[in-house]
Amino acid sequence: MTANALATPDPAPFLARIDAVAAQADRESDQSEAARSLSPALAAAMADAGAYRMLVPEAHGGLEVSPKVMMDALRRLAYGDGAAGWCAMIGATTGLLAASLPEETANTIFADPGVIPCGVTAPMGTAQRRGDRWTVSGRWSFASASPNAHWLAGGCRLLDEAGEPLLDERGAPEQRLFFFRQDQVTRHDTWHVSGLCGTGSGDMSVEGLRLDEAFSVPLGSAPRVRTPLYRFPTFGLLALGVASVAIGLGERALDEWAGLAQKKAPAGSRRRLAERAPVQLALAKAEAQLGSARAFMEQAADEAWACAAAGEKLSAEHRRRLRLAASHGTWAAAEATGAAYHGGGGSAIYAQSRLQRCFRDVNVTTQHIMVGEPTFELAGRGRLGLPLGGPF
Repeated sequence: MTANALATPDPAPFLARIDAVAAQADRESDQSEAARSLSPALAAAMADAGAYRMLVPEAHGGLEVSPKVMMDALRRLAYGDGAAGWCAMIGATTGLLAASLPEETANTIFADPGVIPCGVTAPMGTAQRRGDRWTVSGRWSFASASPNAHWLAGGCRLLDEAGEPLLDERGAPEQRLFFFRQDQVTRHDTWHVSGLCGTGSGDMSVEGLRLDEAFSVPLGSAPRVRTPLYRFPTFGLLALGVASVAIGLGERALDEWAGLAQKKAPAGSRRRLAERAPVQLALAKAEAQLGSARAFMEQAADEAWACAAAGEKLSAEHRRRLRLAASHGTWAAAEATGAAYHGGGGSAIYAQSRLQRCFRDVNVTTQHIMVGEPTFELAGRGRLGLPLGGPF
């Protein structure tokens, strides 16, 4: 069976719903920016469209789309509004965990089609063994989409009953992601930032919360559901998700630049920007840069997906190329958006200009650990046959 045969049979209805909610996000983008969060109505509309369930297993009521469909959906949402694309990316990749949670727990969390999940993988909390349960405490930064989330996950380092770190067979600290209900979490108003303002990515915390192990997933464990999507590298999907948001922002910036150039004539000139050769050259180069980056991402995703669909184990080279393509796509989008912003001149600095928001938003995406500049070094080491010094 081919990879295409295992992809979503017809993603067109899903993507049509995504386009509709992307248009709503576009209309509400100023409101989201000012409120520093998506409105409950927009978040619910995104849930109804399936934005948060696209990576949840079909067995648990999810859409279980292919990586390429996920990338397309996130790109379209980010074109409408970067914050909406980012919240969908966080919710969707958190939904992946339904394939690893115990079946009963996955059904409990994801039974409602309107559920909105979010999570922070970084082990900023601790979970101490207390009999057959865990006592969880911690505070997590960058809890994107948390204002509207029903379930929130946080990464924790595990401690034994004496408070000593639990270590795996390699001697590394054991870690789990624990799920909390919204009413179990305290949210902190810390999200005062330069870009992606509407994501509501403030801190969240819990203190002394007693949880069953069934509401957690050990990091790095093999998923319980073994269909092709859950053989695809989790971090590869996350990196592609971040990059897809960046690509969507880049595409919006280029369209905004082209629209501005067709109307604007600089002070003292009768010639529109569109009639100037340097603008034509810069726009064409930025378009080629962004399109090439997107094509590389899709190629790397297709190669890895074909392997996962065939039931084969993905190679280190598959993983390396996924991360390289995602990092390159993010940074290429930032460069193309920068060209659009600078090409827009003084008009681009005003609050009503979408160029300045795209510029701010896309430069926040480059700061995500999945696509940060160190990933290029790791990808280069892998190409040269050198040890990576840890999981890629």
